[in-house]
Amino acid sequence: MTGTTYYRRRLLALGGAAAAGLGGTLFLPARARAAGLAPTPTMRGGSNNYRPGAAVVERIGGGGFWMSGTVRRAGDGAPLPGQRIQIWAHTTEGHERDWHSHGATLTDENGIFRLEMPQIVPAFGQPHGHLAYDSGEFETVFLRPVMSDAADTSLEAHFVLQPV
Repeated sequence: MTGTTYYRRRLLALGGAAAAGLGGTLFLPARARAAGLAPTPTMRGGSNNYRPGAAVVERIGGGGFWMSGTVRRAGDGAPLPGQRIQIWAHTTEGHERDWHSHGATLTDENGIFRLEMPQIVPAFGQPHGHLAYDSGEFETVFLRPVMSDAADTSLEAHFVLQPV
């Protein structure tokens, strides 16, 4: 990339960020910026091997890998505390169909969840996890995020839930 092109792109990026700041959007609380937030659609293949009623656990198996994310309400983006998220995957300790490869956790007061589990390994050529929100107050959502690299030791997934 030539020096001129690099500096032009950098100037455009910085100018756009400055304009956003002057418009005040960078200084608004997260809730205000999230107004009109669309709900997360269910992902195809996300419900594979789902187990209704998986127990809330401190961790799945021996741990070493972290699954984390956030849960917010559609529309205003408010964090949703106390929401149950089920997590399962194909790991170094078992297949995603095995009961011991499933567990659930609850979101904290900021709508954040985090659960330790064994290292995810590729299944059907992709290292991926499965997550579900299915507690009834909001529409059910299944997610199937794919890891960018099989050596990663964490994976994030974010839910925006639509009230039933």
